[in-house]
Amino acid sequence: MRDQSAPTENAPETAVWTGRATNRGQWLLAAAGAACMALGVELAVDSEWTSGLAPLLMSVIGCVAAGLLMLYGTLAFVHVAVKVDRDVLEVRCGHIGLPRRSIPLDHVVGAEFAPRVTPRQWGGWGYRWRPEKGTAVVVRRGEGLVLTLGDGRSFTVTVDDAEAAVRVIRDRLRLLAAGKPAKA
Repeated sequence: MRDQSAPTENAPETAVWTGRATNRGQWLLAAAGAACMALGVELAVDSEWTSGLAPLLMSVIGCVAAGLLMLYGTLAFVHVAVKVDRDVLEVRCGHIGLPRRSIPLDHVVGAEFAPRVTPRQWGGWGYRWRPEKGTAVVVRRGEGLVLTLGDGRSFTVTVDDAEAAVRVIRDRLRLLAAGKPAKA
């Protein structure tokens, strides 16, 4: 589901575009993480290990740590929210909005629509970096928005209705270019 406002002719600089992308399949991984944590607690509370305290502690700590990593890794990237306002593109991940990234539009030199972004292209779900591609937030496969930044790097995010986001960003870039004084 997405909520968006396209710029109007009378007030293009005040409109805000918002979009989201969700991956419901990652809830299964979150459940697996919760199960690992439950196993660790079960081992700690009701254990009859006869092989010693060290193996028990390693098992408990390993299960709890693996469970926490799986829970955070999946819940942080179950969905992404993207907002484009007059000056900034902001990306927030997960239920508490972390990790997040703000990119000032005056640092953007181009915006493109990517019809198919996949986790495989980026090495998995989440906040990704690949030297030859740039940075990405990938929560599911599907359409995405690719920004070219002024320093030559790129930033990709999977978001529903990415074509509308590209149109809004390009409109903002034209407004920014029109408002800047010409270089001598």
